[in-house]
Amino acid sequence: MSIVNFPLSIFNYMAMVELENIKQVYLLGIGGIGMSALARYFSFAGMQVSGYDKTPSPLTDELITEGIPVHFSADTDLMPKVSERESTLVIFTPAVPESFGEMKMLRENQFNLVKRSEVLGALSRGKKCLAVAGTHGKTSVTTMTAYLLKESHVDCCAFMGGISRNYGTNLLLPDNHSDLMVAEADEFDRSFLRLFPEMAVITWMDPDHLDIYGTAENLVDAFATFTGQINKGGVLLYRKGVAVDFSWNKEISYYCYSATGDADFRAENVVVEEGAYHFDVISPFGTVKGIRLHYPGLMNVENMTAAIALALMNGVTPIEILASIPGYRGVERRFDIRYKGRQVVYIDDYGHHPRELEATIKSVRHLYPGRKITGIFQPHLFTRTRDFADGFAESLDLLDEALVMEIYPAREEPIEGVDAGLILGKMKLKSKRRCSAADFPAILDDYKIDILLTLGAGDIDRLVNPIVDYLKEKEDA
Repeated sequence: MSIVNFPLSIFNYMAMVELENIKQVYLLGIGGIGMSALARYFSFAGMQVSGYDKTPSPLTDELITEGIPVHFSADTDLMPKVSERESTLVIFTPAVPESFGEMKMLRENQFNLVKRSEVLGALSRGKKCLAVAGTHGKTSVTTMTAYLLKESHVDCCAFMGGISRNYGTNLLLPDNHSDLMVAEADEFDRSFLRLFPEMAVITWMDPDHLDIYGTAENLVDAFATFTGQINKGGVLLYRKGVAVDFSWNKEISYYCYSATGDADFRAENVVVEEGAYHFDVISPFGTVKGIRLHYPGLMNVENMTAAIALALMNGVTPIEILASIPGYRGVERRFDIRYKGRQVVYIDDYGHHPRELEATIKSVRHLYPGRKITGIFQPHLFTRTRDFADGFAESLDLLDEALVMEIYPAREEPIEGVDAGLILGKMKLKSKRRCSAADFPAILDDYKIDILLTLGAGDIDRLVNPIVDYLKEKEDA
Protein backbone atom coordinates (compact mmCIF):
# COMPACT_ATOMS: atom_id res chain seq x y z
CA MET A 1 0.00 0.00 0.00
CA SER A 2 1.11 3.55 -0.55
CA ILE A 3 -0.08 6.92 0.56
CA VAL A 4 0.06 8.48 -2.90
CA ASN A 5 -2.39 11.20 -3.85
CA PHE A 6 -3.31 11.89 -0.23
CA PRO A 7 -1.73 15.30 0.44
CA LEU A 8 -1.78 16.37 4.06
CA SER A 9 -2.29 19.98 2.98
CA ILE A 10 -6.01 19.21 2.64
CA PHE A 11 -6.26 20.02 6.33
CA ASN A 12 -5.60 23.67 5.60
CA TYR A 13 -9.29 24.41 5.08
CA MET A 14 -9.80 23.79 8.81
CA ALA A 15 -9.11 26.36 11.50
CA MET A 16 -5.95 24.52 12.51
CA VAL A 17 -2.19 24.88 12.35
CA GLU A 18 -0.55 23.93 9.06
CA LEU A 19 -0.06 20.18 9.03
CA GLU A 20 3.44 20.55 7.65
CA ASN A 21 4.28 21.85 11.14
CA ILE A 22 2.74 18.77 12.78
CA LYS A 23 5.21 16.13 13.86
CA GLN A 24 3.05 13.96 16.10
CA VAL A 25 -0.57 12.91 16.38
CA TYR A 26 -2.10 11.94 19.71
CA LEU A 27 -5.47 10.15 19.83
CA LEU A 28 -7.81 10.10 22.83
CA GLY A 29 -9.78 6.88 22.42
CA ILE A 30 -7.28 5.37 20.00
CA GLY A 31 -8.77 1.88 20.39
CA GLY A 32 -12.05 2.85 18.72
CA ILE A 33 -12.58 1.39 15.28
CA GLY A 34 -12.67 4.79 13.56
CA MET A 35 -9.88 6.26 15.64
CA SER A 36 -7.55 3.34 15.04
CA ALA A 37 -7.95 3.77 11.27
CA LEU A 38 -6.82 7.39 11.61
CA ALA A 39 -3.91 6.28 13.81
CA ARG A 40 -2.84 3.87 11.09
CA TYR A 41 -3.24 6.51 8.39
CA PHE A 42 -0.98 9.03 10.12
CA SER A 43 1.50 6.31 10.98
CA PHE A 44 1.70 5.41 7.27
CA ALA A 45 2.16 9.12 6.59
CA GLY A 46 5.34 9.01 8.68
CA MET A 47 4.15 10.89 11.74
CA GLN A 48 4.83 9.97 15.33
CA VAL A 49 1.53 8.50 16.55
CA SER A 50 0.45 7.48 20.06
CA GLY A 51 -2.69 7.49 22.15
CA TYR A 52 -4.82 6.61 25.14
CA ASP A 53 -7.68 4.17 25.54
CA LYS A 54 -9.67 3.00 28.53
CA THR A 55 -8.91 -0.72 28.25
CA PRO A 56 -6.68 -3.02 26.20
CA SER A 57 -8.27 -4.89 23.31
CA PRO A 58 -7.18 -6.99 20.34
CA LEU A 59 -7.22 -3.79 18.28
CA THR A 60 -4.94 -1.87 20.65
CA ASP A 61 -2.68 -4.94 20.73
CA GLU A 62 -2.43 -4.71 16.94
CA LEU A 63 -1.62 -0.99 17.07
CA ILE A 64 1.15 -1.62 19.58
CA THR A 65 2.52 -4.41 17.38
CA GLU A 66 2.52 -1.93 14.47
CA GLY A 67 4.72 0.41 16.51
CA ILE A 68 2.03 2.79 17.79
CA PRO A 69 2.33 3.26 21.59
CA VAL A 70 -0.94 3.02 23.52
CA HIS A 71 -1.44 3.53 27.27
CA PHE A 72 -4.48 2.69 29.38
CA SER A 73 -4.32 4.97 32.43
CA ALA A 74 -4.18 8.75 32.65
CA ASP A 75 -0.44 9.38 32.77
CA THR A 76 0.94 12.83 32.03
CA ASP A 77 4.38 11.34 31.34
CA LEU A 78 2.91 9.55 28.31
CA MET A 79 1.07 12.58 26.95
CA PRO A 80 2.51 15.18 24.57
CA LYS A 81 4.57 17.80 26.39
CA VAL A 82 3.37 21.40 26.52
CA SER A 83 6.53 22.38 24.67
CA GLU A 84 5.31 20.17 21.78
CA ARG A 85 1.93 21.90 21.57
CA GLU A 86 2.50 23.64 18.23
CA SER A 87 3.74 20.43 16.59
CA THR A 88 1.00 18.15 17.95
CA LEU A 89 -2.46 17.36 16.58
CA VAL A 90 -4.83 15.83 19.13
CA ILE A 91 -7.76 13.83 17.76
CA PHE A 92 -10.56 12.81 20.12
CA THR A 93 -13.72 10.77 19.99
CA PRO A 94 -17.00 11.96 21.58
CA ALA A 95 -16.90 8.78 23.68
CA VAL A 96 -14.19 10.46 25.81
CA PRO A 97 -15.92 12.77 28.31
CA GLU A 98 -14.84 16.38 28.69
CA SER A 99 -14.29 15.67 32.39
CA PHE A 100 -11.54 13.14 31.65
CA GLY A 101 -8.24 14.31 33.10
CA GLU A 102 -6.19 14.10 29.91
CA MET A 103 -8.84 15.95 27.92
CA LYS A 104 -8.97 18.74 30.50
CA MET A 105 -5.21 19.07 30.60
CA LEU A 106 -4.89 19.21 26.82
CA ARG A 107 -7.59 21.87 26.56
CA GLU A 108 -6.11 23.92 29.41
CA ASN A 109 -2.76 23.89 27.65
CA GLN A 110 -4.35 24.97 24.36
CA PHE A 111 -3.43 21.95 22.23
CA ASN A 112 -5.02 21.65 18.79
CA LEU A 113 -7.96 19.32 19.55
CA VAL A 114 -10.07 18.08 16.64
CA LYS A 115 -12.94 15.57 16.53
CA ARG A 116 -12.45 12.32 14.64
CA SER A 117 -15.29 13.25 12.29
CA GLU A 118 -13.61 16.55 11.39
CA VAL A 119 -10.41 14.76 10.48
CA LEU A 120 -12.25 12.21 8.32
CA GLY A 121 -14.12 15.05 6.64
CA ALA A 122 -10.85 16.82 5.95
CA LEU A 123 -9.30 13.69 4.47
CA SER A 124 -12.26 13.35 2.10
CA ARG A 125 -11.73 16.82 0.64
CA GLY A 126 -10.29 16.62 -2.84
CA LYS A 127 -11.30 12.97 -3.17
CA LYS A 128 -14.30 11.35 -4.83
CA CYS A 129 -15.95 10.28 -1.60
CA LEU A 130 -18.36 7.34 -1.44
CA ALA A 131 -20.03 7.65 1.97
CA VAL A 132 -22.05 4.78 3.44
CA ALA A 133 -24.56 5.77 6.12
CA GLY A 134 -27.38 4.02 7.96
CA THR A 135 -28.36 2.85 11.41
CA HIS A 136 -27.33 -0.71 10.52
CA GLY A 137 -25.51 -2.43 7.69
CA LYS A 138 -23.14 0.43 6.94
CA THR A 139 -19.97 -1.39 8.04
CA SER A 140 -20.76 -4.38 5.85
CA VAL A 141 -21.64 -2.25 2.82
CA THR A 142 -18.54 -0.09 3.33
CA THR A 143 -16.25 -3.10 3.56
CA MET A 144 -17.90 -4.89 0.62
CA THR A 145 -17.64 -1.78 -1.55
CA ALA A 146 -13.99 -1.25 -0.64
CA TYR A 147 -13.27 -4.91 -1.42
CA LEU A 148 -14.93 -4.81 -4.86
CA LEU A 149 -13.06 -1.62 -5.77
CA LYS A 150 -9.75 -2.84 -4.37
CA GLU A 151 -9.95 -6.16 -6.22
CA SER A 152 -10.69 -4.41 -9.52
CA HIS A 153 -8.69 -2.14 -11.81
CA VAL A 154 -10.38 0.88 -10.15
CA ASP A 155 -8.80 0.68 -6.65
CA CYS A 156 -9.61 2.98 -3.71
CA CYS A 157 -8.70 4.03 -0.23
CA ALA A 158 -11.13 3.19 2.55
CA PHE A 159 -11.85 4.03 6.17
CA MET A 160 -13.97 1.13 7.41
CA GLY A 161 -15.92 0.72 10.63
CA GLY A 162 -14.76 -2.86 11.11
CA ILE A 163 -11.76 -5.07 10.51
CA SER A 164 -11.86 -6.55 7.02
CA ARG A 165 -11.10 -10.26 7.13
CA ASN A 166 -9.63 -10.04 3.64
CA TYR A 167 -7.06 -7.42 4.56
CA GLY A 168 -6.79 -7.68 8.36
CA THR A 169 -7.27 -3.94 8.82
CA ASN A 170 -9.83 -1.13 8.88
CA LEU A 171 -7.74 1.12 6.61
CA LEU A 172 -6.97 0.64 2.93
CA LEU A 173 -4.67 2.90 0.94
CA PRO A 174 -4.52 3.02 -2.87
CA ASP A 175 -1.86 1.16 -4.81
CA ASN A 176 -2.36 3.45 -7.79
CA HIS A 177 -3.55 7.03 -8.19
CA SER A 178 -7.21 6.27 -7.55
CA ASP A 179 -9.14 9.30 -6.32
CA LEU A 180 -11.89 7.17 -4.75
CA MET A 181 -12.34 7.20 -0.98
CA VAL A 182 -14.86 4.88 0.66
CA ALA A 183 -15.88 6.14 4.09
CA GLU A 184 -18.25 4.80 6.69
CA ALA A 185 -20.52 7.71 7.59
CA ASP A 186 -21.47 7.43 11.26
CA GLU A 187 -24.69 9.12 12.38
CA PHE A 188 -23.60 9.11 16.04
CA ASP A 189 -22.96 12.66 17.27
CA ARG A 190 -23.98 13.81 13.75
CA SER A 191 -20.48 12.89 12.60
CA PHE A 192 -21.61 12.13 9.04
CA LEU A 193 -22.48 15.79 8.52
CA ARG A 194 -18.73 16.43 8.14
CA LEU A 195 -18.79 14.59 4.81
CA PHE A 196 -19.68 16.05 1.39
CA PRO A 197 -19.69 12.95 -0.82
CA GLU A 198 -19.99 12.37 -4.54
CA MET A 199 -22.10 9.30 -3.85
CA ALA A 200 -23.86 8.22 -0.67
CA VAL A 201 -25.71 5.15 0.56
CA ILE A 202 -28.42 5.01 3.21
CA THR A 203 -28.95 1.43 4.36
CA TRP A 204 -31.47 1.72 7.21
CA MET A 205 -32.89 4.60 9.18
CA ASP A 206 -34.46 3.08 12.27
CA PRO A 207 -34.59 5.20 15.43
CA ASP A 208 -31.28 5.02 17.29
CA HIS A 209 -28.93 7.30 19.25
CA LEU A 210 -31.92 9.03 20.79
CA ASP A 211 -29.60 10.22 23.56
CA ILE A 212 -28.10 12.43 20.84
CA TYR A 213 -31.13 13.22 18.66
CA GLY A 214 -33.95 13.24 21.20
CA THR A 215 -36.58 12.07 18.71
CA ALA A 216 -36.76 9.85 15.65
CA GLU A 217 -37.84 12.91 13.65
CA ASN A 218 -34.58 14.67 14.48
CA LEU A 219 -32.65 11.62 13.29
CA VAL A 220 -34.55 11.68 9.98
CA ASP A 221 -33.80 15.40 9.64
CA ALA A 222 -30.08 14.69 10.08
CA PHE A 223 -30.19 12.09 7.29
CA ALA A 224 -32.00 14.61 5.08
CA THR A 225 -29.25 17.14 5.78
CA PHE A 226 -26.66 14.50 4.92
CA THR A 227 -28.44 13.89 1.60
CA GLY A 228 -28.35 17.62 0.91
CA GLN A 229 -24.55 17.53 1.24
CA ILE A 230 -24.10 15.19 -1.74
CA ASN A 231 -22.26 17.13 -4.42
CA LYS A 232 -24.13 18.44 -7.44
CA GLY A 233 -24.42 15.71 -10.05
CA GLY A 234 -23.89 13.04 -7.41
CA VAL A 235 -25.90 9.97 -6.46
CA LEU A 236 -27.94 8.76 -3.49
CA LEU A 237 -28.42 5.00 -3.29
CA TYR A 238 -30.92 3.96 -0.64
CA ARG A 239 -32.45 0.74 0.58
CA LYS A 240 -35.98 0.41 -0.74
CA GLY A 241 -38.38 1.00 2.10
CA VAL A 242 -36.39 3.72 3.87
CA ALA A 243 -39.32 5.83 4.95
CA VAL A 244 -38.41 9.37 3.99
CA ASP A 245 -38.66 11.53 0.88
CA PHE A 246 -35.18 12.62 -0.19
CA SER A 247 -36.27 13.82 -3.63
CA TRP A 248 -36.26 17.51 -2.67
CA ASN A 249 -32.60 17.64 -3.74
CA LYS A 250 -33.03 18.01 -7.51
CA GLU A 251 -29.30 18.24 -8.24
CA ILE A 252 -28.55 14.54 -7.66
CA SER A 253 -29.73 11.18 -9.00
CA TYR A 254 -31.59 8.62 -6.89
CA TYR A 255 -31.47 4.82 -7.02
CA CYS A 256 -32.89 2.23 -4.65
CA TYR A 257 -31.73 -1.32 -3.98
CA SER A 258 -33.33 -4.45 -2.55
CA ALA A 259 -32.83 -8.18 -2.16
CA THR A 260 -36.52 -8.98 -1.83
CA GLY A 261 -38.48 -6.85 -4.29
CA ASP A 262 -38.50 -4.55 -7.27
CA ALA A 263 -35.80 -1.87 -7.18
CA ASP A 264 -33.29 -0.13 -9.45
CA PHE A 265 -30.62 -2.53 -8.21
CA ARG A 266 -32.20 -5.80 -7.14
CA ALA A 267 -31.12 -9.32 -6.27
CA GLU A 268 -33.03 -12.05 -8.07
CA ASN A 269 -33.03 -15.85 -8.14
CA VAL A 270 -31.56 -16.06 -4.62
CA VAL A 271 -30.88 -19.66 -3.55
CA VAL A 272 -28.63 -21.33 -0.99
CA GLU A 273 -26.45 -24.15 -2.30
CA GLU A 274 -23.60 -25.82 -0.43
CA GLY A 275 -23.46 -23.03 2.17
CA ALA A 276 -23.29 -20.18 -0.36
CA TYR A 277 -25.83 -17.69 -1.67
CA HIS A 278 -26.27 -17.78 -5.45
CA PHE A 279 -28.05 -14.83 -7.05
CA ASP A 280 -28.15 -12.30 -9.88
CA VAL A 281 -28.19 -8.51 -9.66
CA ILE A 282 -30.32 -6.58 -12.16
CA SER A 283 -29.50 -2.88 -12.60
CA PRO A 284 -29.66 0.11 -14.94
CA PHE A 285 -25.90 -0.38 -15.44
CA GLY A 286 -26.11 -3.98 -16.57
CA THR A 287 -26.88 -7.41 -15.16
CA VAL A 288 -24.42 -9.43 -13.08
CA LYS A 289 -25.44 -13.10 -13.30
CA GLY A 290 -24.18 -16.09 -11.38
CA ILE A 291 -22.91 -14.36 -8.22
CA ARG A 292 -21.61 -16.71 -5.49
CA LEU A 293 -21.43 -15.19 -2.01
CA HIS A 294 -19.92 -17.48 0.60
CA TYR A 295 -20.35 -14.95 3.41
CA PRO A 296 -23.47 -16.01 5.34
CA GLY A 297 -26.58 -14.07 6.25
CA LEU A 298 -29.49 -13.21 3.97
CA MET A 299 -29.05 -9.55 4.89
CA ASN A 300 -25.60 -9.74 3.34
CA VAL A 301 -27.15 -10.52 -0.07
CA GLU A 302 -28.84 -7.13 0.24
CA ASN A 303 -25.67 -5.46 1.53
CA MET A 304 -23.69 -6.91 -1.37
CA THR A 305 -26.33 -5.66 -3.79
CA ALA A 306 -25.68 -2.12 -2.55
CA ALA A 307 -21.92 -2.62 -2.85
CA ILE A 308 -22.30 -3.97 -6.39
CA ALA A 309 -24.35 -0.88 -7.27
CA LEU A 310 -21.57 1.45 -6.11
CA ALA A 311 -18.94 -0.66 -7.83
CA LEU A 312 -20.80 -0.62 -11.17
CA MET A 313 -21.37 3.13 -10.98
CA ASN A 314 -17.64 3.63 -10.43
CA GLY A 315 -16.36 1.57 -13.31
CA VAL A 316 -15.89 -1.95 -11.92
CA THR A 317 -16.86 -4.46 -14.58
CA PRO A 318 -19.34 -7.33 -14.09
CA ILE A 319 -16.52 -9.78 -14.84
CA GLU A 320 -14.40 -8.28 -12.05
CA ILE A 321 -17.35 -8.43 -9.66
CA LEU A 322 -18.07 -12.10 -10.44
CA ALA A 323 -14.41 -12.99 -10.01
CA SER A 324 -13.95 -11.25 -6.66
CA ILE A 325 -17.14 -11.92 -4.67
CA PRO A 326 -16.45 -15.64 -3.96
CA GLY A 327 -13.29 -14.53 -2.14
CA TYR A 328 -15.03 -12.02 0.11
CA ARG A 329 -14.46 -13.07 3.74
CA GLY A 330 -16.47 -10.49 5.61
CA VAL A 331 -15.88 -8.30 8.65
CA GLU A 332 -14.85 -9.24 12.15
CA ARG A 333 -17.91 -9.33 14.44
CA ARG A 334 -20.40 -9.16 11.57
CA PHE A 335 -22.03 -12.59 11.26
CA ASP A 336 -18.55 -13.83 12.09
CA ILE A 337 -18.41 -17.66 12.22
CA ARG A 338 -15.74 -18.15 14.87
CA TYR A 339 -16.00 -21.91 15.31
CA LYS A 340 -17.48 -24.70 13.24
CA GLY A 341 -17.05 -28.08 14.87
CA ARG A 342 -18.51 -31.50 14.31
CA GLN A 343 -21.75 -30.61 16.11
CA VAL A 344 -21.46 -26.95 17.17
CA VAL A 345 -21.42 -23.66 15.25
CA TYR A 346 -20.47 -20.43 17.02
CA ILE A 347 -21.23 -17.03 15.44
CA ASP A 348 -20.22 -13.66 16.87
CA ASP A 349 -22.05 -10.49 15.78
CA TYR A 350 -21.86 -6.78 16.62
CA GLY A 351 -25.65 -6.34 16.52
CA HIS A 352 -26.80 -3.94 19.23
CA HIS A 353 -30.15 -2.66 17.92
CA PRO A 354 -33.37 -4.73 17.92
CA ARG A 355 -33.53 -4.70 14.12
CA GLU A 356 -29.96 -5.98 13.88
CA LEU A 357 -30.63 -8.78 16.35
CA GLU A 358 -33.75 -9.79 14.44
CA ALA A 359 -31.88 -9.83 11.11
CA THR A 360 -29.02 -11.91 12.51
CA ILE A 361 -31.21 -14.47 14.27
CA LYS A 362 -33.49 -14.88 11.24
CA SER A 363 -30.45 -15.31 9.00
CA VAL A 364 -29.17 -18.06 11.30
CA ARG A 365 -32.58 -19.76 11.11
CA HIS A 366 -32.42 -19.54 7.32
CA LEU A 367 -28.90 -20.92 7.16
CA TYR A 368 -29.36 -23.64 9.79
CA PRO A 369 -33.06 -24.64 9.66
CA GLY A 370 -34.38 -26.77 12.48
CA ARG A 371 -31.39 -26.31 14.80
CA LYS A 372 -31.45 -24.94 18.35
CA ILE A 373 -30.07 -21.42 18.77
CA THR A 374 -28.62 -20.22 22.08
CA GLY A 375 -27.90 -16.49 22.21
CA ILE A 376 -25.82 -14.39 24.58
CA PHE A 377 -26.67 -10.68 24.39
CA GLN A 378 -24.95 -7.73 26.02
CA PRO A 379 -27.06 -4.54 25.87
CA HIS A 380 -25.10 -1.41 24.92
CA LEU A 381 -25.95 1.88 26.67
CA PHE A 382 -28.57 2.53 29.33
CA THR A 383 -30.48 4.96 27.09
CA ARG A 384 -30.68 2.51 24.18
CA THR A 385 -31.85 -0.25 26.52
CA ARG A 386 -34.49 2.06 28.00
CA ASP A 387 -35.71 3.26 24.60
CA PHE A 388 -35.83 -0.15 22.90
CA ALA A 389 -36.44 -2.66 25.69
CA ASP A 390 -39.63 -3.92 24.00
CA GLY A 391 -37.83 -4.37 20.70
CA PHE A 392 -34.92 -6.20 22.30
CA ALA A 393 -37.35 -8.54 24.05
CA GLU A 394 -39.20 -9.32 20.80
CA SER A 395 -35.95 -9.99 18.91
CA LEU A 396 -34.46 -12.19 21.63
CA ASP A 397 -37.70 -14.18 21.77
CA LEU A 398 -36.70 -15.49 18.33
CA LEU A 399 -33.99 -17.55 20.06
CA ASP A 400 -34.49 -20.95 21.69
CA GLU A 401 -32.38 -20.00 24.71
CA ALA A 402 -31.24 -16.53 25.80
CA LEU A 403 -28.62 -15.29 28.23
CA VAL A 404 -28.74 -11.52 28.83
CA MET A 405 -25.66 -9.86 30.27
CA GLU A 406 -25.53 -6.64 32.26
CA ILE A 407 -25.54 -3.39 30.27
CA TYR A 408 -22.27 -2.08 28.88
CA PRO A 409 -22.40 1.61 29.91
CA ALA A 410 -19.84 3.06 27.46
CA ARG A 411 -20.05 6.82 27.99
CA GLU A 412 -23.18 6.82 30.20
CA GLU A 413 -24.10 6.85 33.85
CA PRO A 414 -26.63 4.28 35.13
CA ILE A 415 -30.36 5.02 34.88
CA GLU A 416 -32.53 3.81 37.74
CA GLY A 417 -34.60 0.77 36.78
CA VAL A 418 -32.72 0.18 33.53
CA ASP A 419 -30.74 -3.05 33.57
CA ALA A 420 -30.71 -6.53 32.04
CA GLY A 421 -33.81 -7.39 34.06
CA LEU A 422 -35.82 -4.80 32.13
CA ILE A 423 -35.39 -6.78 28.91
CA LEU A 424 -35.83 -10.18 30.55
CA GLY A 425 -39.04 -9.05 32.19
CA LYS A 426 -40.56 -8.26 28.80
CA MET A 427 -39.48 -11.50 27.11
CA LYS A 428 -41.89 -14.39 26.52
CA LEU A 429 -39.16 -16.98 25.96
CA LYS A 430 -39.13 -19.67 28.65
CA SER A 431 -35.41 -20.40 28.60
CA LYS A 432 -33.92 -17.02 29.57
CA ARG A 433 -31.30 -16.07 32.11
CA ARG A 434 -29.44 -13.08 33.52
CA CYS A 435 -25.67 -13.31 33.67
CA SER A 436 -22.40 -11.40 33.78
CA ALA A 437 -19.10 -11.65 31.95
CA ALA A 438 -17.56 -13.39 34.95
CA ASP A 439 -19.95 -16.35 34.42
CA PHE A 440 -18.33 -17.32 31.11
CA PRO A 441 -17.48 -19.75 29.77
CA ALA A 442 -18.39 -22.01 32.74
CA ILE A 443 -22.10 -21.11 32.53
CA LEU A 444 -22.27 -22.88 29.18
CA ASP A 445 -21.95 -26.20 31.03
CA ASP A 446 -25.66 -25.77 31.80
CA TYR A 447 -26.56 -25.88 28.10
CA LYS A 448 -26.33 -28.38 25.29
CA ILE A 449 -24.94 -26.05 22.64
CA ASP A 450 -25.98 -26.52 19.01
CA ILE A 451 -25.80 -23.04 17.43
CA LEU A 452 -24.31 -20.35 19.70
CA LEU A 453 -24.50 -16.60 19.09
CA THR A 454 -22.82 -13.74 20.93
CA LEU A 455 -24.45 -10.38 20.22
CA GLY A 456 -23.56 -6.86 21.30
CA ALA A 457 -21.34 -3.81 20.83
CA GLY A 458 -19.76 -3.54 24.28
CA ASP A 459 -16.91 -5.65 25.58
CA ILE A 460 -18.61 -8.97 24.87
CA ASP A 461 -15.92 -9.49 22.24
CA ARG A 462 -13.53 -10.26 25.12
CA LEU A 463 -15.48 -13.49 25.64
CA VAL A 464 -15.06 -14.74 22.09
CA ASN A 465 -11.66 -16.43 22.35
CA PRO A 466 -12.42 -18.07 25.73
CA ILE A 467 -15.70 -19.39 24.29
CA VAL A 468 -13.92 -20.75 21.20
CA ASP A 469 -11.37 -22.51 23.44
CA TYR A 470 -14.20 -23.89 25.60
CA LEU A 471 -16.11 -25.29 22.61
CA LYS A 472 -12.99 -26.87 21.13
CA GLU A 473 -12.14 -28.50 24.43
CA LYS A 474 -15.69 -29.84 24.80
CA GLU A 475 -15.71 -31.36 21.31
CA ASP A 476 -12.23 -32.82 21.74
CA ALA A 477 -13.09 -34.41 25.09
